[in-house]
Amino acid sequence: MSELYDDFRSIVLNKTPLIDVRAPVEFKKGAFLNSINLPIMNDEERHEVGICYKNNGNAKAIELGHKLVSGNIKEQRIQAWSDFIEANPDALLYCFRGGQRSKISQEWLRQTGKEIVRLRGGYKAFRSYLLRELEESTLHFKPIILGGRTGSGKTIQLQGMSNAIDLEGLANHRGSSFGQKIMPQTSQINFENNLTYELIQKLHNGFGHLVFEDEGRHIGNVFMPESFISLMAEAPLVILEIPIEHRIEITLNEYVIEAQKMYERAGFENVLEAWSQSIQSAMNRIKRRLGNQKHSEVFNIFEDAVQEQKKNGSYDKYRDWVEYLLREYYDPMYDYQIQKRSKQVVFRGSATEIKKYLITVL
Repeated sequence: MSELYDDFRSIVLNKTPLIDVRAPVEFKKGAFLNSINLPIMNDEERHEVGICYKNNGNAKAIELGHKLVSGNIKEQRIQAWSDFIEANPDALLYCFRGGQRSKISQEWLRQTGKEIVRLRGGYKAFRSYLLRELEESTLHFKPIILGGRTGSGKTIQLQGMSNAIDLEGLANHRGSSFGQKIMPQTSQINFENNLTYELIQKLHNGFGHLVFEDEGRHIGNVFMPESFISLMAEAPLVILEIPIEHRIEITLNEYVIEAQKMYERAGFENVLEAWSQSIQSAMNRIKRRLGNQKHSEVFNIFEDAVQEQKKNGSYDKYRDWVEYLLREYYDPMYDYQIQKRSKQVVFRGSATEIKKYLITVL
């Protein structure tokens, strides 16, 4: 068995499981899909070894590392790697540069009878490969942008298309002022890595056109790659049009009913209180655009709806709040943006009509 592996494209296409032995602080900044963080050194140990390396050189740093990770600590970490390999026999191993940490991990495993291949060049080499692919991918497909007013169900439509990429899903954000989720957003590095995984897989499957939701330069705190911004700016735009009544129901379900369930799953003691505070914060963020009067009106409508839910568990009054936001905030803003890009619009229609249209052009 070879000790090193650098067919990064194969890793992406096969969704190969990966063991990341870097410290948690490194993993948090950026990692790869299907990877698990089972560090050879925790953050504190890595920090101590780093200081030793600067002051006393490599040999002393390695000596300290072996001293810090020994006995039961060493056995527990080897066992964690072994358990993962048992469950994922095709797993690969990596550290930052594919050097000492992954090499030592590989050797410790071998001493217990377990073999694992490590990535040549480690995280740095794989990340560089993905960045190159992200940049070059824009030469190999033509984008189609799916637009539509808030609540049109664009994400629902995308999820039913095999040649679509859900950028909001990759960013873990719903793409609006009220789109923040409980779990932290994907880091910029992970967003780029995950997007590139999707692109490599879609292009491998032969898709010459890819469908994306209409997004701005950023989704929450995550920024679109520059190469994508310029490409999307000229892409044909397909507008999903559905009645306001349906949009109200879709928005109510996503931003109220499902959002509250999310708070419940997260273990909040007072779900309604926590959720309503997050909504109030979101409404305060758009106060300048709404204006004082409309901000006060929408706030009062929301408070009435919360009180109604507290009283009898009904979501009905939230429909008034949703409709007010759609008509007074989202629709004017979206219509203004679309008017500026009217030359890009190639089709307007219902979900069924759009599906038929896309079949003719793809």
